[in-house]
Amino acid sequence: MLELNKIYCMDNIAGMKLLDDNSIDLTITSPPYDDLRNYNGFKWDFEKVAKHLYRITKIGGTIVWIIGDETINGSESGNSFRQALYFMSIGFNLHDTMIWERPSFTAVGSLKTRYAPVFDYMFVFTKNKIKTFNPIKDRVNKYAGTKVHGNIRQKNGTCKPVSNHNIIADFGQRYNIWEISNVGKSGTKHPATFPEQLAKDHILSWSNEGDLILDPFMGSGTTAKMAKLNNRNFIGFEISQEYCDIAEKRLKNIE
Repeated sequence: MLELNKIYCMDNIAGMKLLDDNSIDLTITSPPYDDLRNYNGFKWDFEKVAKHLYRITKIGGTIVWIIGDETINGSESGNSFRQALYFMSIGFNLHDTMIWERPSFTAVGSLKTRYAPVFDYMFVFTKNKIKTFNPIKDRVNKYAGTKVHGNIRQKNGTCKPVSNHNIIADFGQRYNIWEISNVGKSGTKHPATFPEQLAKDHILSWSNEGDLILDPFMGSGTTAKMAKLNNRNFIGFEISQEYCDIAEKRLKNIE
């Protein structure tokens, strides 16, 4: 097993080969989206990455796979769906298909023939039944302070009134569409840094303090930084020395 709380500047396949079976509680990563960004020219093998992730993920562990598609000759590539189906074919459960919604349009492409894309997929995979879920409850309830009301549809098509003995709380559990702003002023030179809040919210949702978090495409170190700030251990791999240097600097700044 590799030393914890360290980013290794190396190919992620070579790095994951050094990790023990069933050793990772949670993986949060955003791999290169088709050819939408230039990641210093490096390529990667999706199927090999997926198979190693299955081997090293603990039973009940979780992967958050943040991905989008390139548009080629007027058609989206659909690679995000192909990847999700492949994860399922090797044994993962597709626990949730979440959406990361950005409040503004940032993608490259013409708007003459389509609406502006403002979201990416966040596929949540689990190895067998999920072992950790800490729901974030920050959704403002419209009817806070009133009694619970309404009906619940039964399997036979009939409706059953819900219990009206409970009072609706001020805040409810968040839905699976998260609106979080892009990191446009992060100060890093990485072409696609995802928001610290996004990494933090997934870390809080799918892991507990002391768990081990992996990012095999560490980039500028966002996952590592938020794991450290929230009392989790981390391991990361990043093949670009430039991005490794950026990540190390960010980690040192919070020490």
